Amino acid sequence: MFNYKIPKPVLYSSVIAGTFGFACLIKEWIGGERYPAITQANGKVIVITGSNTGIGKETAWELARRGAKVYMACRDMKRCEEARESIVVSTKNKYVYCRQCDLSSMKSIAEFATKFKKEEEKLDVLINNAGVMRTPNSKTQDGFEMQLGVNHLGHFLLTNLLLNHLKVASPSRIINVSSVAHLRGEINKEDLNSDKSYDPSTAYAQSKLANVLFTKELAKRLEGTGVTVNAVHPGIVDTEIIRHMGFFNSWISTILIKPFVWPFIKGPRQGAQTSIFLAIDPIVEKTTGKYFNNYLEEEVSASAQDTSLARWLWLVSEKWTKLQEHL
Repeated sequence: MFNYKIPKPVLYSSVIAGTFGFACLIKEWIGGERYPAITQANGKVIVITGSNTGIGKETAWELARRGAKVYMACRDMKRCEEARESIVVSTKNKYVYCRQCDLSSMKSIAEFATKFKKEEEKLDVLINNAGVMRTPNSKTQDGFEMQLGVNHLGHFLLTNLLLNHLKVASPSRIINVSSVAHLRGEINKEDLNSDKSYDPSTAYAQSKLANVLFTKELAKRLEGTGVTVNAVHPGIVDTEIIRHMGFFNSWISTILIKPFVWPFIKGPRQGAQTSIFLAIDPIVEKTTGKYFNNYLEEEVSASAQDTSLARWLWLVSEKWTKLQEHL
């Protein structure tokens, strides 16, 4: 009887390959299906913040592929141009542009809005995608705690400066990229700017709750205009946003943790799908003031449903960003 013994290197290689293949299947399943509709975005003008990398870049790529005119609003122009070139080459859509917009600077935001309004007569979709997470204790150019400043206040000012163009394009849409972290967030009225004490995780959760409260309050203010606004949790996504999480980026984590959690973390393209859905799908054309995860509406925290808190945050944001001076 023929007795063949599989060489150990071949056996080990087969086991590793099989395990990796199974992990890939899990990652695809957990990450959710790709936005399946054939809906096109021809003629639509779309602004996406933080679109030179990660979720924003994938969102820009997909919407450009579907025919949109895409404005990539980014802080780093070199990286933005590199991303833009790759999108144009890949999608064959030449109507993709880079524009300077540093969300940690109210001056930069105002300059972006002014230039955009001179270039375009309308805005169909605004995707407030850019964000920072768990940054060291630092302030924006205007003195705001970095996460609150970039994630909320920067987008608050940008959105308000572009509202008239969104109204012209009605029905039009605003998408605010938030996070499940809003569930543990609290708005610290006594120390909103984290001047007295600072914890990076707490400040991040506060900024993501602010995204949802902003969405809720803006939806109320836009009733009857045809402009909708919704928030989205993209999932736990492997992007550059984790760059300030020292341990997760350490060699220990790379060897002992990342290989085991990798199948359960979305890639940037997977993380972009719900934003794409909210930007162009006809089924959500009139949906507003909601929070989405994997294409579905989800309940938000009790704090996120506090209408008086949402109004308080709006008034503070309006004052801190000096909105009326920029209009």
